[in-house]
Amino acid sequence: FSALGSASNAFTSYDMTAYFGTVSSDKLEALLVLEADRMRHALIDEAQLESEKRVVISELQGYENSPEYRLSAAVLQQAFPNRPYGLPVGGTKSDVEAFTVEQVRAYYQRYYSPENAVLAVAGDFDPIKLQSLIAQTFGKIPPNPPQPEASSATPETRASESTASSTAARSPIHLKEAGSAAYIEAVYPIPEVQHPDVPVIDVIDAILSVGRNSRFYQTLIEPGLASQANAYSAALIEPGWYDISITLAPDQDLHTVDQTLLDTLQVLQDVPISEAELQRAKTQLMAHFIMSNREVDSQASQLAYSQTIVGDYRHSDRYLAAIQSVTVADVQRVAQTYLKAESRTVGYFEPTQLDDSGELGPVSPQQTLEDFSPGEPVDPAVVAQYLPPIASAPLSETQALPETLTLNNGLRVVLLPDSSSPTVTLSGNIQAGNGYDLSTKGGVASLTAEVLMGGTTRHDALALASRLEDRGAGLDFGSFREGVEIEGHALSQDLDVLLQTLAEILQEATFPESELELARKQLLSGLQLELDDPARLGRRILQQQLYPANHPFHVFATPESVLSITRDDLVSFYRQHYTPANVTLSLVGDFDPQHVRSQLEALLGQWSSPSTPLSLEVPEVALPEKMQRVQIPLPNKTQTVTYLGHPGIRRRDPRFYTALVLNQILGGDTLSSRLGTEIRDRQGLTYGIYSYFAAGQQAGPFVIEMQTAPEDTERAIQSTLALLRQLIQEGVSSAELNTAKRSLINNYPVELANPDVLAQRILTNAVDGFDAAEVRDFPQKVDAVSMEQLHQAIQELLHPDRLLIVTAGPPA
Repeated sequence: FSALGSASNAFTSYDMTAYFGTVSSDKLEALLVLEADRMRHALIDEAQLESEKRVVISELQGYENSPEYRLSAAVLQQAFPNRPYGLPVGGTKSDVEAFTVEQVRAYYQRYYSPENAVLAVAGDFDPIKLQSLIAQTFGKIPPNPPQPEASSATPETRASESTASSTAARSPIHLKEAGSAAYIEAVYPIPEVQHPDVPVIDVIDAILSVGRNSRFYQTLIEPGLASQANAYSAALIEPGWYDISITLAPDQDLHTVDQTLLDTLQVLQDVPISEAELQRAKTQLMAHFIMSNREVDSQASQLAYSQTIVGDYRHSDRYLAAIQSVTVADVQRVAQTYLKAESRTVGYFEPTQLDDSGELGPVSPQQTLEDFSPGEPVDPAVVAQYLPPIASAPLSETQALPETLTLNNGLRVVLLPDSSSPTVTLSGNIQAGNGYDLSTKGGVASLTAEVLMGGTTRHDALALASRLEDRGAGLDFGSFREGVEIEGHALSQDLDVLLQTLAEILQEATFPESELELARKQLLSGLQLELDDPARLGRRILQQQLYPANHPFHVFATPESVLSITRDDLVSFYRQHYTPANVTLSLVGDFDPQHVRSQLEALLGQWSSPSTPLSLEVPEVALPEKMQRVQIPLPNKTQTVTYLGHPGIRRRDPRFYTALVLNQILGGDTLSSRLGTEIRDRQGLTYGIYSYFAAGQQAGPFVIEMQTAPEDTERAIQSTLALLRQLIQEGVSSAELNTAKRSLINNYPVELANPDVLAQRILTNAVDGFDAAEVRDFPQKVDAVSMEQLHQAIQELLHPDRLLIVTAGPPA
């Protein structure tokens, strides 16, 4: 699949297992051949099973690192004690350990069969030819003989059992464990997916949890009781559930917050909602459906889901019509039916003190357990024997090029019209990211971006949110190391409102004290959660150890710095850095370029700033003189997260394209790379292992990351180091080079088929100083990478004996 350039993966959910892939249209036949082969001819042997058991157990234990996951699992088990929905989808460690190869083969042979499968294809194809291809591939697979029913229970009986078990009175689940934040999870039983009340439940969910106007935001987040309040409905083949999860703000009481939740739901049952609130929820749901089905992979997924779960691929048409017909009375009736307090199963997670007895400590770089020798890399020539014939297509030069508009004040806009969907995607970058905290206080950039939508000289926060949410549009700002990212979306008919709101915020933000205090609490809550997250904590320590204190990549917010930030700090930062010359925008979607240009000139063309944009002072960073090891003890965890890294390259480095090819071979894909083949498949030490060059405007790190059981961590580290040394000593074959280039090139148009990815790509190109042709020329630049360049990059860019290795998790 990687050799095809296919964006392929798989998942198992409550009601189905799905395999999916997206390829350029000339690879469709090959994709169908491979999928049909996988349906009936997979080899399942003892060695493969034992390796994959370790991988799956690593995945399951990784979930156990999260208190939210542990609480959710306990709540669902109590809510559905006699049904599969009460079990973890991936099973338990004891389940997985007990599986025999005979059991797994029998399961595969019974269920991986054409009479039990749905195939959905969406995209650029000839329907007549496609039907012929499917007949040649899947059509020849014989079905299984009829199987006896696993259970004599009828759907009606199962539904009755579900309702009875779910509504029985139970005491709350109370988990009291080491952690950094308190959580509440409440589950309410709801009917199966085809029940006419399900669309009403989704409208209720939008009313409760979507946007600043939502009930949960108004009653839980804005008063400072919670830092997050999320919900979703699990409408499944059998009766499912409505799930509400709340992350409490620091120092809040579980029972007080839970009572506020109950009160919020009771008001929904007792007092009819307004027509405006109902219409907002409907609009949000409709807009979300349109936005989330712009790409062909989403369209195929929607069709497959509807056919598999409901038995009719046209289900979404009926669902959207049902959404539009929901009334105020429906909302009140359904809330009274399903959101009753006595129906719910609720769990509380109460954190105890994190064990901080261990300090960050160095580990001897000479620490080894044995001499690990990686196996030989997979020869792509062998892989090619199993691929169906693929026509050699010339590199595409058909990618449409954006046009760039630069206003007189220096603000740049990159425009790429695309009428394939009635939507518009906005991406933006403001040179006002966390790197500038170095000259002020840690957290100022993040808080400034977070409070931007807290109000302007003309509208308060709720009015700003209403302008967008009433139309199903969205606009968000988030501060990262190299800039503030702007993400916006709207139906094409609402683009003017999106642009007007953006222009007002960029020029007229007022930073009310109340909004600063709310954002401060949320940032403090996030910092507290980081202490209990091996991945976030480990990545932070890696960065701070690699980059010196005078480097913009070193500075991070701390509770002390966040508490010291004032409104004046935000206003000063805003005036200094939010200037037109610091802003780059990209627009992709269904719009008239001439109209957009005139709108931008009118809205942003007169924007001026008395401040001169500041440039980041970025010192050169040397490689560590020798290998260094840092261990972050988190005894309450089940899995260890490891980062191996050293300083890397910037995006404009002439070796960048060679580095991409190198990384694709090394660890760009956990299922087909050298690291994935050795550490995951052969040794079964990790569920996922990846490598990447964080190459931006500045030289970010080269990183390898993985998650392992604590007893496997050292072996995985040593095997990774051995593999890097093998790569340096032996190089790669021409077949590996060509396969990596083909994979990157074939996958490129697949990525750009996603409007969000395309908008971000042309924005990043502009910010990094490339012209508009870069989006089209990228495949040619990858294809031009030579064997000599690759071997030179291996020697120059990989330094296994000068890596910083950070492990976060339980001691071995």
